[in-house]
Order: sequence, then C-alpha cells, then structure tokens
Amino acid sequence: MAKTALTKLLFVALAVLVVLPAVASEGLMKPESLNEQSPDSYNVKFETSKGDFIVAVTRDWAPIGADRFYNLVQNGFYDDMRFFRVVPSFVVQFGMSGDPELTKVWQNAKIKDDSVKQSNKPGSVTFATAGPNSRTTQVFINLRDNAGLDDRGFSPFGVISEGMEVVTQLYSGYGDSRPNGPQQHLITMQGNTYLDEKFPLLDRIVKAKIVEGASASEAATAEE
Repeated sequence: MAKTALTKLLFVALAVLVVLPAVASEGLMKPESLNEQSPDSYNVKFETSKGDFIVAVTRDWAPIGADRFYNLVQNGFYDDMRFFRVVPSFVVQFGMSGDPELTKVWQNAKIKDDSVKQSNKPGSVTFATAGPNSRTTQVFINLRDNAGLDDRGFSPFGVISEGMEVVTQLYSGYGDSRPNGPQQHLITMQGNTYLDEKFPLLDRIVKAKIVEGASASEAATAEE
C-alpha cells in the first residue's frame, strides 16, 4: 500500500515538472549582474527549428556588443525565441524575449555604442538600435551587403561561419512588421503567446550555446 502511494506521489511530481513553464534564470532577471567580459573570440551555436548555424564573434570588432551577446547566450536568453522579422535579401532579426516579464527588465538595460570597425556585409551579425547608445538584446543577421548601415552606427560583432543556408531559409512569409507582420509592441506585451497564436509558422531558436570553432576573423577571411 505504501509503495503504491509513493508511486502515485512520484507520478504527480513528474507531471507537475512537465507542465511547469520555463522560468528565467535569476541572472537574467538582473541585467546589471551580467557583465562578464567575453573571450577575445568565441562561437555560438544556434539550434533552430530549421537547422543549426554558428556565429563566430571577434571581440575587437565591437567589444561592448560582444560582451553583451556573450552574457545573454551564457544565461540562456535566446533559448525558445522566435525569428520575428525575416525580410528576404535584407535581414533576419531576433532577440525579443517570449517572456513579457523578462522583456520589462531588459528594455532599459542599454549599452553604449561601439565604433563601426566592420561593414554590414552578408552574414555579419549586428545589434539593432533605436538611436545612439540604445542597444539592448535584439540582433540581426545581414542577408545582403547592407553597407549603408555602417554610417548609422550599426557595428557588426560577428559573422555566420557555418549554416548560412539555414539562415536564408528561415520562414519569411509574414513579411516585415509593416503592415501585417509581427508587431514589436505586441511582442513586448504578450511575448510568445502572441507570436504563436498569430504567426505560428515562425521559425524559432531551440537553444543557443557557446561552442569551439573558428574565430570570426578567420571565417570572414575564408569567405573572401
């Protein structure tokens, strides 16, 4: 009898663990605590619903941005995130949390601008901005030569070293945010609930993690 009761308790406990939603780490809820300096170069593997790709980062290209990206990846910020803006022959953009509570704590965690040392060429990875010194968590991947962004303060910190074919195949059927695509103010308020209901075909990041591999500068040289 006792064994049966114990079995039932274990079953209930496991069921609870299955249905509980993911909770942001304590670190992610305190942006000011995530200030570790990144290595001089590092690589991030993105496991996505379309396949995998790797971002090779060189800190010297944009030190402040490279540090922010490193801390976000290390703490799981980009996990279970949607590619909410995919504009063919322009950019793929991501970095808006699916958790509105997490969005609240990061929307004012702005970092200063980096000098633009690298051009926004195809495959380069850059933080999005809303004006000077306004970078937070959003990132875009250039799908074409967007050198016109260089003079506007967009400073690449890395490049796609593997899997660019995956990036170019991410679902783009909803178009840009204007007029009918995902609206950033609604993502801010409702997170993945809004995106999954209104835009269920969006591809997503399953997990992003630091891995070994070639540096961004080596990857860029190989492409030339």
